[in-house]
Amino acid sequence: MRGRLGRLRPAGLRWRLAGWFTLLALACTAIVFVAVYRGTGTQLRQQIDQETAGDARELAHNLMLAKARTAKQLSVAATRYIHGQPFSASSTLLFALVPGQPTSTNRPELFSPASPDNGETTAEQSHENRLATHLLSAPDGYTTVALPDVGDLRLLKNTVHVPGGLRVTIGVGEPLAAVAHAQRGVARAFVLAGSLALACALLASYFLGARLSRPLRRMAAVAARVDAGDLHPRIHQQGGQGDELKVLADAFNHMLDRLTDAFAGQRAFVADASHELRTPLTVIRGQLEVLASQRDPSGEEVRRVERLVQAEIARISRLVDDLLLLAKTEQTEFLRIEWIDLVPYVGELWDGMSLLASRRFELGPIPPGTLRADPDRLAQALRNLLGNAIEHTSADRGLVRMRVEPFAGERIRFIVEDDGPGIPLDQRERVFHRFHRTDAARDRASGGTGLGLAIVRAIADAHGGAVSAGESPEGGARIELELPGFTAQSRPDGTGQAVWAGDHATAATAERG
Repeated sequence: MRGRLGRLRPAGLRWRLAGWFTLLALACTAIVFVAVYRGTGTQLRQQIDQETAGDARELAHNLMLAKARTAKQLSVAATRYIHGQPFSASSTLLFALVPGQPTSTNRPELFSPASPDNGETTAEQSHENRLATHLLSAPDGYTTVALPDVGDLRLLKNTVHVPGGLRVTIGVGEPLAAVAHAQRGVARAFVLAGSLALACALLASYFLGARLSRPLRRMAAVAARVDAGDLHPRIHQQGGQGDELKVLADAFNHMLDRLTDAFAGQRAFVADASHELRTPLTVIRGQLEVLASQRDPSGEEVRRVERLVQAEIARISRLVDDLLLLAKTEQTEFLRIEWIDLVPYVGELWDGMSLLASRRFELGPIPPGTLRADPDRLAQALRNLLGNAIEHTSADRGLVRMRVEPFAGERIRFIVEDDGPGIPLDQRERVFHRFHRTDAARDRASGGTGLGLAIVRAIADAHGGAVSAGESPEGGARIELELPGFTAQSRPDGTGQAVWAGDHATAATAERG
């Protein structure tokens, strides 16, 4: 358990929560960055495409209006229009190519071989010249070409047929440097803002994790004390915390309460069992010592000691059997469920018990039907209830009564009542605890182990039922054993009741002398 508690170290939980929160914030920031970065580039490229398309339409429109009759006239008109536009050397590229005529453009260095300049070698200049030919070989429509001294260029080429059967290829280009510049600005802004946001997220998540893990650390401290053997500490929930933590704290405290009760019950059980076993062993040892102290004990004395020892051995055997039975109640194979025909089953059991003592035995009507239960365990529970009533009633005139009543939900109650001293109100729950006695001296004298009603409760719980204690109409004890699984059967006369007609009991009062 200490190993598991070690994994709940406060720092580890806080930092893991902060790390996951920061990674989540980083992932969200990256997604937003990619969307904004690409969106900015796409929007600027669309704007550039619209501008170049407008410039191309304007150039084509002016060439259509030039009314040129020859290629030379068309080339002159194109040159006049292009040079009349207020284009700077670093912005828009504009050119018109008339077959058989020089290229009309505002960037003539891009369309004619040039000698090396600006310290360039001949090879570098040749490479730039080859790149410049891409302007002429580019297809109609939008393309992106890389040009020397310009960089990436968004180019739109169209072929225009003018009146007179002439044809001219026009091109408009706009550098994409503005797009790259805008995207670099977005990247810088996101790096700065993202760094600040991640730092804030890390700090906030750390303090949030510390706040959330504080009750868990308290629980871990309490669990460590419990692991050390102290079952008394509890988690004191502070105000202002979430419902989930309150539910967890309440469940933890409830678990500790159950553990405390279980350990206390276990210690009491061991102490009571030890006491119950020690008493007959003490008697046996004392009688054997008395017998051994006599040099020549008589046969009557030996038989007396034998009877006492046999009685105490029988008590030990009954106690051990009861303890083994209680231990078996926690096993899945404790019950062997089958269908029981209730009328003959209860009648036969009642006949056997009514012969054990001289009492006024009364058995009420038995509802016809079948009960799904373990017949041996149910008989044991009913015998314990009836035996308990017999032990606590006076001979001859003492009343022992059993009634069987069905009720809603396919359940049935076995009610055993007597006119004995009854059970005090504050002990009606404790009588089902192991080794509990309302009159310890009488139970011990009669050979009882104090486990009879505890066995009844264990059998009831195993069947999914319940058992409770109350007061009979005569002022004695009333024990109700409630079980599920009853299926009623109507009699031919429709009364739904049956009476056991055995030799020893009827629905009326049966007196035993």
